[in-house]
Amino acid sequence: MANDIEGRDSAARPPLVLVHGNPENAAVWGPVLKLLDRDDVFTLSPPGFGVPLPSGFEATVTGYREWLVSRLEAFARPVDLVGHDWGGAHVVQVAMHRPDLIRSWVSDTMQLFAPDYVWHPLAQGWQQEGAGEASVAKLFGGTFEQRTAVVNGMGISGPVAERLAAGFDEELGRAVLSLLRSAAQPVMAEAGKGLARARQRPGLALVPTADPNGTLAMHQWSAQQAGAEVALLEGVVHWWPEMDPRPAVEAMTRFWAGLPDRD
Repeated sequence: MANDIEGRDSAARPPLVLVHGNPENAAVWGPVLKLLDRDDVFTLSPPGFGVPLPSGFEATVTGYREWLVSRLEAFARPVDLVGHDWGGAHVVQVAMHRPDLIRSWVSDTMQLFAPDYVWHPLAQGWQQEGAGEASVAKLFGGTFEQRTAVVNGMGISGPVAERLAAGFDEELGRAVLSLLRSAAQPVMAEAGKGLARARQRPGLALVPTADPNGTLAMHQWSAQQAGAEVALLEGVVHWWPEMDPRPAVEAMTRFWAGLPDRD
């Protein structure tokens, strides 16, 4: 696995780029990388999520889309792009606005773009002034042990949990609040009206069936609008990269095997 870009994408197949979400850092991809067993995989961390939040950076839906576009422009040719959680939303935005940068795309958060999607209670709290600040201070502050307990409460344990907890800080909290507030409805529903533009490149919608965030119908509607295949991950939870990566990796491998050889 590689994290740098320059000079590392000369192999015959397109490079594979993984983008994680909230409140994660690149450590979440560890189990996935082991299963993939490739040396042409690049993990990109959105600003504030495992990497510093630059001064003046626009931590919004649009800002993260433009950040990912700028990173993908550094590759010599189109990539296979995969996103988890908010990373999945960033991936779909790129598929809609800059399909020239990718050969294919995979997202596990297609439900966010459905017209009837309602943000989960925690996100709704983050979108409120005052309540949001108190929430991130409680979740991402405190001692390392307290932060690890928060990650354990997400159902994640072991070394990955410790690496995630190590990334919980004030910058993460600021990024979370800014991003979620920029995504308050009807922002995501309006973005979903452009899903047909994502049809320009092959897409795959991963649907962890044990994830309560959104409904199967929402995933399916968005996937249909975007012309994407749907892979149901039966019994798999939201945090599949850390907890149950095999079904998703198998679905993605089948998807990539069916793509045209050309970029």
